[in-house]
Amino acid sequence: MLPETLLFAAPGSLGATLAAGLFGLLIGSFLNVVIYRIPKMMQRESDNYVAHESGKELPHQDKFNLMVPRSACPHCGHQITALENIPVISYLALGGKCSACKAPISMRYPAIEVVSALLSALLVWKFGSGWAGLATLGFGYALLAMTAIDFDTQLLPDDLTFPLLWAGLLINLNGTFAPLHEAVIGAAAGYLVLWAIYWLFKLATGKEGMGYGDFKLLAALGAWLGWTMLPTIILISSAVGAVVGICLIVFTKHGREKPIPFGPYLAAAGLIALLYGAPIAAYTNRLIG
Repeated sequence: MLPETLLFAAPGSLGATLAAGLFGLLIGSFLNVVIYRIPKMMQRESDNYVAHESGKELPHQDKFNLMVPRSACPHCGHQITALENIPVISYLALGGKCSACKAPISMRYPAIEVVSALLSALLVWKFGSGWAGLATLGFGYALLAMTAIDFDTQLLPDDLTFPLLWAGLLINLNGTFAPLHEAVIGAAAGYLVLWAIYWLFKLATGKEGMGYGDFKLLAALGAWLGWTMLPTIILISSAVGAVVGICLIVFTKHGREKPIPFGPYLAAAGLIALLYGAPIAAYTNRLIG
């Protein structure tokens, strides 16, 4: 359960909330880079490793990371200028098309920017602009990036889950969101719970029900919010995942054998638990008790 001092923390001022929303727009633009490039960086690293082990020439020798090369149109290679990279505004001004080849630009880009802005404003309004509020921004940005990456690739990169886990333990050294001992237990329990479910399901069906990235993400959520919040997170994520999965099968003819990423539902549940976990947990406990 969240510390009482945090539950009654002064909300952010209107000015801080608006500034956070503007900042979120800018961060959303960078998150689009993270979402697009990290899976490609992982694939390039894997390709180079396989080639190295086979004694072959490395297929990817050019520098490719979150900073270089400059963003470019995937269709024609046109480099995105500064004026074409203004969050949301540039997309609208360009009519959702590349200025050079007129190929359509995915709605994903402005959508991520808007969601990032709204999320930033909400978190600062809820937790203020102090240390706790700034920490929740990093928490929210990481979850947003992992949600989009998991939807696209069904991967939850270690480059995001591990830093989130360690950040959760560090932020709770002084009990910011949970007492440190609850955060440590939460990290261990979060991993082990899904690990146990994974192996029970695999032994019973011979299939893999989820990936190891889901274990690490729940461990990170446990590190941030403590072990007492894990039942609430698992309950919310399972309920939302079940509803969305049924809707996909019924309304979009999503194949029953086609896997559905679980990470986005864990991320959504973690964010809900951060914002409203204490009253939800209290209500759930009353129902159980």
